[in-house]
Amino acid sequence: MEEIMNSYNLIIATSLILILSFFFGEVSKKTNIPSVLMLILLGILLKFGIDAMGGADLDFFPILEVLGIVGLIMIVLEAALELHLEKDKYIPIAKAFGIALIGLLLSTWVAALILHQFVEGMSMEVAWLYATPLSILSSAIIIPSVTALRDDKKEFHIYESTFSDIIGIMLFYFLTGQLEEASHGGGLVEFGGNLLLTIVLSLLASYIIVLVFQNIKSNVKLFLLIAVLLLLYALGKKMHLSSLIIILIFGLLIANMRLFFRGFLAKWLDYKQAKQIYDGLHVITMETAFVVRTFFFVIFGITIVLQSLASGKVAMVSLLIIASIYLIRFVILRIFVGKDILPQLFVAPRGLITVLLFYAIPKELVVPGFEPGILLFIIIGTSLIMTFAMVADKKRSSEGIRKAEGNPVGYRRWKAPSISTPSKEKEH
Repeated sequence: MEEIMNSYNLIIATSLILILSFFFGEVSKKTNIPSVLMLILLGILLKFGIDAMGGADLDFFPILEVLGIVGLIMIVLEAALELHLEKDKYIPIAKAFGIALIGLLLSTWVAALILHQFVEGMSMEVAWLYATPLSILSSAIIIPSVTALRDDKKEFHIYESTFSDIIGIMLFYFLTGQLEEASHGGGLVEFGGNLLLTIVLSLLASYIIVLVFQNIKSNVKLFLLIAVLLLLYALGKKMHLSSLIIILIFGLLIANMRLFFRGFLAKWLDYKQAKQIYDGLHVITMETAFVVRTFFFVIFGITIVLQSLASGKVAMVSLLIIASIYLIRFVILRIFVGKDILPQLFVAPRGLITVLLFYAIPKELVVPGFEPGILLFIIIGTSLIMTFAMVADKKRSSEGIRKAEGNPVGYRRWKAPSISTPSKEKEH
């Protein structure tokens, strides 16, 4: 096995995986099948190969955790850089936030009830912790998958999935802290104070970063900036702050510099230099997110235990949770959006953050009776449902276009009165 896992073979393997990931992305654009599913399948196939070569004992979980954290940061930063806070966007952003918050809380509550009922030895408090990752939308899957949708629907999914990520992670770590320190007072008050402190420090750090980096003349400052953000995230976690807020606020600030640098702050901003940082960061973030996302899902596929899917109990619990996800989503979208809820209703996949948070559950809170197959079942199930919905929506849109293009006569008849009437008036 050591001869096979040498440096050159690893370079060949990683290069081929990245090339295949790019190919999967192109296939996804044509078919609306999420590239994530293809990457997971690739990982499963690689697992068979690794096992055949005697590498069954290799531990990929440390790599999975690091990739998950970096991928999470890159994905949130990538999404934040796309959020332009303009006046005409306030209502869509507020609506997406409300849908994400209510959907997350209701889905977590119902999933917790199901887990508490069917998983042996799981208290309701711990069930809430396990249910939270299962209730978070995957921006890693959604954002690349909705590019072909109408602009307002695409924008809604970017906002909603980003907010779901942020709120879900905050809820997870809030629940973790409460369960680990059950005897410690504070509760929501302490959490609110922590959140407020994180926001203040994030704003201060973001202003300093922009002001410092706009004056750096070196051509290699963008990866230095990424390193600073990773450092701030890790230090924030060590200080028990909501570190993802740091990434989100920095992304929002640099994407909306004219909004944040107003009044006396405007004279400190070199907009031309800062805009170059934004443009370069946008490219690097997308590229890095692509690489990290690729290897994360491939390694996740390698770590999957397929036997866990064969359990009838796993299937029953998973199907109940999946059914609750779409029922709750249907009610919320009908209330907030109205009747035009396709394909939004079915765009609710679970993915990167679900896996990352599941492996972040503290050892003392792990419930032996919980089957990891539930996690895999829900990720694959929600991704396939989204795939079918996106394919159906694409087909429906294509048929609508063909019908419109196939009736040019009707179009001319509709236009005729406005053309002929003025000419008749001139004759009289």
